Amino acid sequence: MKAHWQLSDLHWDAVAPATVGPELLQTIKTAALIEANSADYVAYLRNVFAGDDDFTQAAEQWGIEEAQHGRALGRWAELVDPGFDFAAALARFRAGYRVPIDVQQSVRGSRTGELVARCVVESGTCSFYSALRDAAPDPVLRDICHRIAQDEAQHFRLFKQHLERYQRREPLRRWTRARIALGRIFETSDDELSYAYYSANVPAHTAYDRVRHGTAYWRRAMSFYAERHLQGAAHMVTLAIGSARLSRHTRRLGRLLYLVTRWRLRRLEAAGAA
Repeated sequence: MKAHWQLSDLHWDAVAPATVGPELLQTIKTAALIEANSADYVAYLRNVFAGDDDFTQAAEQWGIEEAQHGRALGRWAELVDPGFDFAAALARFRAGYRVPIDVQQSVRGSRTGELVARCVVESGTCSFYSALRDAAPDPVLRDICHRIAQDEAQHFRLFKQHLERYQRREPLRRWTRARIALGRIFETSDDELSYAYYSANVPAHTAYDRVRHGTAYWRRAMSFYAERHLQGAAHMVTLAIGSARLSRHTRRLGRLLYLVTRWRLRRLEAAGAA
């Protein structure tokens, strides 16, 4: 199995480092580590969905494509910042943060719940890379982020297809699906993003500070969103929840997500200034 586009398809000689600001570069370095760490998530999903060959094969392909996203972003970051060593940063990240894979059941309580959460993650990454694409001044980064956003939209459709299958087999009430979805949207309970930011952007001799480095990451990442990006995410989330009533309020949900994002960004900026 391989991804449907390759790093050789990208025009690396067109990278324009002088156009790239430090906060965008730091965000991309962090994203490269998250994407490249897909093997642990594949192992987790293989355990949770043991015996479901259709899904585990799909998860393997998903992992291959996610890892390629990481390699593309990492290579771009190395071209913009020759002092950045993607492989070393990834090794540092993996040494300090690991996804808990020695499980037999989903942390969401059921396979159906796990697929709801996966759909939410893909809706978030699709909107995130769409936002980065629209903010990127560098043509190669725009191309990479556009390709990744398209992949994430396809991944959403993949997980939603399996969600519909499991909803028939192990149904969850819409309220339970909504609770899982909204909980996943606002979930900040682990160190993954803050440790990835630390591993990619902070000297190793500096002590890791979850709050400080998490604040630094989110302050950068949230700054790239426009409302249209979160409207797209809201539409995908309502599809995962499967509520016709909620879908009528998708635009309001997208507006709410945008307002919450801007509110959180103001708080993070204030914390960073302090």
